[in-house]
Amino acid sequence: MTIQDSSGSMTMMMMVDNGGMSCLPCTPLEEKQIVHDLNNQSELDLKEGNLFYLISTRWYKSWERYVGGGGGIGDQLDSHHINNGVSGNTVERPGPIDNSDLIENGYGGEGGDVELRKNLEEVQDYVLAPQQVWEKLFHWYKGGPLLPRKMICEGIFSEKRVEVYPLSLKLIDSRDDSQLTLKLSKKASIRELYHKVCALKGIEPEKAQIWDYFGKQKHSGSPLDVSDQTLEDAMLQMDQNILLEVQVDDGCSPSQCGMDSTGNELALVPLEPSRSSLTIAGGPTMSNGHSTSYSAFSSSFVGMDDGYDLQNSAKKVESGGLAGLQNLGNTCFMNSAVQCLVHTPRLAEYFLQDYSDEINTDNPLGMHGELALAFGELLRKLWSAGRTAVAPRAFKGKLARFAPQFSGYNQHDSQELLAFLLDGMHEDLNRVKRKPYIEMKDSDGRPDEEVANECWKNHKTRNDSLIVDTFQGQYKSTLVCPDCSKISITFDPFMYLTLPLPSTVTRTMTVTVFYADGSSLPMPFTVTVMKHGFCKDLLAALSTACCLKSDESLLLAEVYNHQIFKFFENPAEVLNSIKDDEHIVAYRFDRKEAGKKKLEIVNQWPEKSASDYLKGGERKLFGAPLVTYLEEGQLNGADIDLAVSRLLAPLRRTYSSAKSSRGKENGYLSDAIDEPSNSSNQSIESLELEDESSKELSLQLSLTDSRITTCKPLKKDSTIKPVSCIKVLLDWTDEVHESYDPSYLKDLPVVHKTGFTVKKTRQEAISLFSCLDAFLTEEPLGPDDMWYCPRCKEHRQATKKLDLWMLPDILVFHLKRFSYSRYMKNKLDTFVNFPIHNLDLSKYMNKSGESYVYELYAISNHYGGLGGGHYTAYAKLIDENRWYHFDDSHVSPVSEAEIKTSAAYVLFYRRVKAYSTQG
Repeated sequence: MTIQDSSGSMTMMMMVDNGGMSCLPCTPLEEKQIVHDLNNQSELDLKEGNLFYLISTRWYKSWERYVGGGGGIGDQLDSHHINNGVSGNTVERPGPIDNSDLIENGYGGEGGDVELRKNLEEVQDYVLAPQQVWEKLFHWYKGGPLLPRKMICEGIFSEKRVEVYPLSLKLIDSRDDSQLTLKLSKKASIRELYHKVCALKGIEPEKAQIWDYFGKQKHSGSPLDVSDQTLEDAMLQMDQNILLEVQVDDGCSPSQCGMDSTGNELALVPLEPSRSSLTIAGGPTMSNGHSTSYSAFSSSFVGMDDGYDLQNSAKKVESGGLAGLQNLGNTCFMNSAVQCLVHTPRLAEYFLQDYSDEINTDNPLGMHGELALAFGELLRKLWSAGRTAVAPRAFKGKLARFAPQFSGYNQHDSQELLAFLLDGMHEDLNRVKRKPYIEMKDSDGRPDEEVANECWKNHKTRNDSLIVDTFQGQYKSTLVCPDCSKISITFDPFMYLTLPLPSTVTRTMTVTVFYADGSSLPMPFTVTVMKHGFCKDLLAALSTACCLKSDESLLLAEVYNHQIFKFFENPAEVLNSIKDDEHIVAYRFDRKEAGKKKLEIVNQWPEKSASDYLKGGERKLFGAPLVTYLEEGQLNGADIDLAVSRLLAPLRRTYSSAKSSRGKENGYLSDAIDEPSNSSNQSIESLELEDESSKELSLQLSLTDSRITTCKPLKKDSTIKPVSCIKVLLDWTDEVHESYDPSYLKDLPVVHKTGFTVKKTRQEAISLFSCLDAFLTEEPLGPDDMWYCPRCKEHRQATKKLDLWMLPDILVFHLKRFSYSRYMKNKLDTFVNFPIHNLDLSKYMNKSGESYVYELYAISNHYGGLGGGHYTAYAKLIDENRWYHFDDSHVSPVSEAEIKTSAAYVLFYRRVKAYSTQG
């Protein structure tokens, strides 16, 4: 097959079938290997312009199941299917590639003109296949539609990203008011835009003028220049209007002739003179060569580019801080975060004054001062705009440049944006021009006060800004090594506190306990453990729940495809490795059995059985495996038969079937069956049967390997090789089924069913204090956050305990409502009861003499789910002592009683003492 590689050269890809070119389809394993190799090859040469193709996650997962694992694209791979070797691959080959679920209103045709669904990046309904991988999959499966996308570089650090959604612009032709939608990369140039428009309209480029027509208003005072400036740098937004004007025969455009697009006379509005970048920081502005000064609320800050009338700025005196923010396309998350920040009294005071002297343009960790300047300009416009909504286009343009993760037009997280803004503005306003190198010292048993002061002094030596003065506090972090018990105490700064909801700190886990000695029936137990705990914590909870004796132990295992997929023999293994949809069992045994050979019994319906449970006479596994321990020494088939019979004993039926009616009394087995008979005839019969079946077992058992690829029937005198774990297959023949009830082995419960618990959680109400307590609870670090122990000289999964040490004037709480796992996302709508007044945190502080009482002044809210949620904000005007609801462009008063909802996501508190003069 001939394909084009990323460098543009033509490469011949050889099929692995029979060592050369072949029209025969590859085997599943070969497909998997080819895709894996091509994907690895692509990752070695990632650069701007590389082509990728969108593939439906639904179809891709079906292909993964078919090949027994993924080829390295995305994170959708189920680890159970990687080389688990269980049975043969029975998954059907998927049909043609079907991307219809990625398309708006279904299948839309071929190529880039297909309209994608709006929320694909939020719900992760697609994977990105490099061009070579796509061409290989398309060669095998065909289908479509083709959804090619290019890799672009974004931001000042040139971060590589595939542009899933090109920039969509609505072209309005001034000649007839017709509309046309254009799709170009946001990295395309204005020159490319002109070429595309002129080609579509059939006009000469020199006669075309294209205007930024955001909000159906002309911006910038002149049409877009035909240049190499990108559409992104020109601040063109997703789905906005652009206006095409064509010069008439006399050589002038409609605007030049004093006419609008409909032929009406245009009212000439003087444009705001250009200003240097420092004017938005409060410096003097030059107009016609004269220096002018202005107040913080001067209308000179308000321009037509922001989508509101200059005359409205005069209303500031009566309604300052009540301007909304226009939604530029899923930017409600940004609007919510910005409204909370601009209504922070300390920030408003700062940015409404002259702050130009504190702009740090040389900080390599900052954004050359541009982020702080952009925020300051936006804050001034919001406080100057009266009640007219502001379009934050310039501010969003800066975000796209410095934080590409927020550059698209998908919904993002308001808290993540807040974290970026606070950190970025801190670096842009950092008064420290050159950060000294400071080597941190260990506490080494010194007093906490001394270590805390030293840590804060070192922090301030490198970080000194308005943001640090206002938002940063300090907490005490205590780490304990689980191996050598080394204690390390540090005092770290924080900008906000991310509080877990108590339901996110613990998890309920259902585990089925089996008796390894066959003394009782299996029983499921549901226990509550710490979400970031260890297997030893689960074992401890189970031991209590099932009343484990002091001389007994539990062995945890995961059951997959009716076999033991994994034994959890390491008590220090983290519980995060166990997913909610898995089946976990525990085998209960005597402690003295530990270390002996394990016997695993896998249940199957026999081949060529007339049982209704069988389909087509093929071998079919069912139920949960049984595990026991065997005696030391040489083992034979009879020993295995005896051990299996002992495990099956609790499953013995209390009544017989029609085929075993002997000894049946009123439908129940007679006790005489289990007692020795005095009949000589029966004794002779028994001896004859024993002689005939001297080499047969009472059960049909087959010795197999770990992957069940071979099966060898067991006889009484079969010799068993000495291995640590012996695996046998038990055929549930009609006779076995009549004697034992297999229902106790079926339908193992999963670890956790999310639906029921989520419904229950919605009805519960928790307090902000309980969330704070959960945050300060000791817990083990995650496996991806290991601590380097200076004594062990190794990374250890230490336990961590946080305590509040110093609180800032502005205290921000982030409620951790969103949880993410490999296969699903979830949001908790639990109502958190937070105080509006008199939030007293004194009990969490060891120091006295300061005020630890706070008052709420702003809330960032999130409504709905992850795929289609919406952000708003509540903010209090301190001077008015009144709350308002900010919903993008709409601003309305709201009573204090209405601001407490289950949508509260980020809470902003101000220290009462620090603002006692402001009411």
